[in-house]
Amino acid sequence: MKVGDKVRIIHLKGEDNRYDGKEGVIEYIDSMGQLHGTWGGLAIIPEEDEFEWLK
Repeated sequence: MKVGDKVRIIHLKGEDNRYDGKEGVIEYIDSMGQLHGTWGGLAIIPEEDEFEWLK
């Protein structure tokens, strides 16, 4: 995974379903490896959250 990759959120662990199905582009990856992008305010945690890469 790298900045510029497009992802679709399936489900963010511990959150309601408001982000489910959202797509976006990774804008930066923080020092903890969390993905931040155009889908909104929450980061994707790769080890915990369900998401997929889009081509």
